[in-house]
Amino acid sequence: MAEQVGARSLVHAFEKAGVSTLFTLSGNHIMPIFDAVIDASIELIHTRHEAATVHMADAYARLTKKVGVAMVTGGPGHANAVSALYTTAMAEAPVVLLSGHAPLNQLGKGAFQEMAQADIAAPLCKASWTCAGPEYLQADFLLACAIAQAGRPGPVHLSLPSDALEGKLTQASASPSPSAPKLPAPQLLSAEHAKSIIAQLHAAKKPVILVGPRGCHRYPALLQELSQASGVPVIATESPRGIGDPSLGAFAEVLAQSDCVLLLDKKLDFTLKFGSSPSFMSDAKFMQVDSEAAELVRSKNALGARLVLAAQADLEPSVHALVNATKSASSKVHDATWLSWVKEAITYRPAAWATAVSSTPNHAHPGRAMLALQAILDSHPDSVLVADGGEIGQWAQACLHAPNRIINGMAGSIGAALPFATAAAYTKPGVPVVAVMGDGTFGFHSSELDTAVRYRLPFIGVVGNDACWNAEYQIQVREYGKERAKGCELLPSRYDQVAIAFGGAGSMVTDVEQVLPAAKALQSQGLPSILNILIEGLPAPTLKRV
Repeated sequence: MAEQVGARSLVHAFEKAGVSTLFTLSGNHIMPIFDAVIDASIELIHTRHEAATVHMADAYARLTKKVGVAMVTGGPGHANAVSALYTTAMAEAPVVLLSGHAPLNQLGKGAFQEMAQADIAAPLCKASWTCAGPEYLQADFLLACAIAQAGRPGPVHLSLPSDALEGKLTQASASPSPSAPKLPAPQLLSAEHAKSIIAQLHAAKKPVILVGPRGCHRYPALLQELSQASGVPVIATESPRGIGDPSLGAFAEVLAQSDCVLLLDKKLDFTLKFGSSPSFMSDAKFMQVDSEAAELVRSKNALGARLVLAAQADLEPSVHALVNATKSASSKVHDATWLSWVKEAITYRPAAWATAVSSTPNHAHPGRAMLALQAILDSHPDSVLVADGGEIGQWAQACLHAPNRIINGMAGSIGAALPFATAAAYTKPGVPVVAVMGDGTFGFHSSELDTAVRYRLPFIGVVGNDACWNAEYQIQVREYGKERAKGCELLPSRYDQVAIAFGGAGSMVTDVEQVLPAAKALQSQGLPSILNILIEGLPAPTLKRV
C-alpha cells in the first residue's frame, strides 16, 4: 500500500471493525486521529469529560450489542477516563478505551504527560497495553475489539503513542504489538455437562437459573428460550442490591426456597450473599458454568460440597448446549405451581404504592412520581429507561419497565445517567429515553447537557430532588441514629434551569399529579430536558410479601 501515517491506518482498522462512532474528548495526543477520520464515515461524539466518553461507549455497547469505542487524550485525560471503566467492567459491556500517549522515543526522559497508562488501566480491564509503533495500530485495535467481546465481555485499553499515530508506514503488520495479550480461545460446554445440568435441574423441586449482567442486555431472547425449553425460571441480575433488587420484586423469597441453583455466568459474590444461609437453604445444591476458571475456584471455596458441578464455558454456546440437552432429557420440569409462584414473586409490587402520599408538604412520593412516568415508556415499543442514583434509582427500577434498560449496575457507582441518556438518544433516534437520577447524580456530568444539545439528542432527564445524598443519609440514620446524621445535605437546586441554560428544556414540579403532564410537555419540545421533581427523601423499597 502507499505510504500513510499511523492515524490513517488506525482509521482503516475502525472501518474493518465496523466502528461508525467514536465517543471522544479532544486532546493533544489524539489530534492526528481527529484529522484522519474526516475522510471516513465515522462520527465523533465530542463530550465534556473523559469519564463521560466511557459511559457513553458503555451505553452504546449495551444497546447495540456491538463494541463501544471511547477515545481520550493521554496523561490526566486517560486518568479521568479510567474511573468510568469500573462501571463498564461490572456491567460486562464490551468497550475499547483508546488513550493518547507520550511518544515512545521520549519515554523515560520526562515527556509531556508521560504516565504508565497501561498499568493504571490494567486492574479494571480484560487487557491493557501500549501500541509499539505505527505498523501495529491496525492489528492492536482489532485484537482489542476481539478481546472485549470474548468470554465474559468487558473493557479493554489500548494506549496510542503520538509518534505511532504520526509515524509513517507502508505496510500494516498482521501481528499485534509484541506486548499485546493473546485472544482467549472459546470455551464450549460439553454435551455431557449440559445433560448432567439439565438432569439435576429436572430432579429438583424448585430449581432456578441465575444469569449475570450481560444476560440482561445481550441475550434476553436466548435466555427466554432456555426457560421455555427447560421449564426452569431464568432470572437475569445486574443490580448491586443483589437479592434485594427492587426490580425483581420478592426475589429474596425465590432464592430462599430454591433447592437447586445454576449460576450461568453469574458470579457468586456479594449480590448473592456468597451463597450463604439464610439467603439460600443450607442444603441447596449449586452448579456453575462460567467463562473464567477463577470464578469456579472462588465458588468452590465458598460452597464446598454444595457445588456439585462446575464447568468452564462461555455463556452463549452454553445456553445453546443446554437447550439442545432438553431435547433429549427424559423428563421436564412441569411444576406450573413453582413457575407461577416465581413469576408472581418477581412481579410483586405493593398495591399501596399507587396511592402513596408524601409526608413532606409540596414534595412528591418517589414511588408515585416514578409510576407516573410509565406512560412515556409505554408510548414506544423500543423505549429506553436509564436508572441511576442511590435511593431514587431503586424506586425507578422498582416502578418502571421498558424494552431497553441501562442502570449503573453491579459497580454501584452513580453519576452516569446523563452520559447514558445522551448515548441512548444517539443510538436509538426517535425513541423515548427517560433517565432517572438523584440530585447528587446530576452533579457528576451535568455539562453533558451541552453535548446532548449540540448533537440534538432529546431525552427526559428526571431528577429526584430530595436535597440530600439520601443513600448515605439512610445509612447514617440506620447505623448511628438520626441525631448523628451529618454532611449529606444538598440544596434544593433548580436543575431544570441548568438544562435551560445549556439550551435544553426544563420544568420543576412538586406534586405527583404534575409529573406526567410536565414530562409530556418537555418531550414535545424535542430537546434534552430535565424534569426536576421535589421528592420526599425515603429509603429505597425493600419488597416482602409477608
